[in-house]
Amino acid sequence: MDKWRCTICNYAYNPAEGNPEAGIEPGTAFEDLPDDWVCPICGADKSFFEMEA
Repeated sequence: MDKWRCTICNYAYNPAEGNPEAGIEPGTAFEDLPDDWVCPICGADKSFFEMEA
């Protein structure tokens, strides 16, 4: 699974870890995150994330 990085604050979403604080289980692909999910650090929406190369 690919990691995705917030272009505003540099937070990296790792699908293997998920985002348990927001109720996102480990193994959840970025594409499967709810539409209203936001960066847990800066609050940016999913459109501000880019796949890491």
